[in-house]
Amino acid sequence: MTDVEAGLLPIGGAALASDPRVLAAARAIGARNGVDYTNDAAVSALLTERRDAASRAQHRPMAWVAGLLLVAGVVWGFAAAAAPSLGPKPALAAVPAFALAIVMLVQVRKGWKRELRHPALAGYRELLGVAVAHGMPLAHVPAWLEGRSELSSEAPYEPGKGATPIPSYRKVDTPAAPTPTAYAPAPVPPKPPAVAEYERIADSGGWHDEAGCLLVLAGGIGAMWAWSETEPIGYGALALIPLAIIVWLVGNNQGGEKARLRAEATEYVRAIAAAQAAGAQVPELSPQLQKLLHGTYNP
Repeated sequence: MTDVEAGLLPIGGAALASDPRVLAAARAIGARNGVDYTNDAAVSALLTERRDAASRAQHRPMAWVAGLLLVAGVVWGFAAAAAPSLGPKPALAAVPAFALAIVMLVQVRKGWKRELRHPALAGYRELLGVAVAHGMPLAHVPAWLEGRSELSSEAPYEPGKGATPIPSYRKVDTPAAPTPTAYAPAPVPPKPPAVAEYERIADSGGWHDEAGCLLVLAGGIGAMWAWSETEPIGYGALALIPLAIIVWLVGNNQGGEKARLRAEATEYVRAIAAAQAAGAQVPELSPQLQKLLHGTYNP
């Protein structure tokens, strides 16, 4: 979990308290599970504790042993099958290893899902579903919370996916009766132009290194052909090498600009987290900012 992600909850306690109906649900679900879901510090501690527990369950020693058994079974199977003197029967010795590995992996997955279904965590997902049904946006939804692969953060978020998805409830259209609350909306920081520019270019680029290498390779092959076939025209391919350098320089400049914008986008997300902590109901982050938040964009 990145430090920025740890500071930004899917929704803040003050925002939950802004709607009497959601606040009542938060209190009822919290009483059932022994957690004050309107207390941001308590929820942050809960999410950190539960994510660590789920990670330990997913990467327990049994998982590593199962992986080693699978590798050993594959290696032995290929080695035995490739040796004509042994025949096919020794390769069957890998079958018990595969069977044991599968049993162990099933047990690991059961333990992982058991951690994700912890009552306090299940109650939090239930509350998030209630908040969405009442029209409250979630700033982001961590992949691990729904039992999704961290790689799924690269794809557009789809509700209801994962081993433990946030439940979906019928939308509530009827506004609540006016009830005085202690909720005082805090201002949400405006999005700077640099952040909007980062969102625009975050998914672009990344091809300059590969293109430069291909141009250098093409230039080298053309020159070698010219030398071996005594065809001077082939030396013209050497012109691709300066072009490769230009491509690399363009990529380097673009990478530097993206790094600068990424830093500003990170500060903006920090400001959003601070506003949430101060009681603001923050909007849902764009897919690009969510990827940045979850650490799925490489620097």
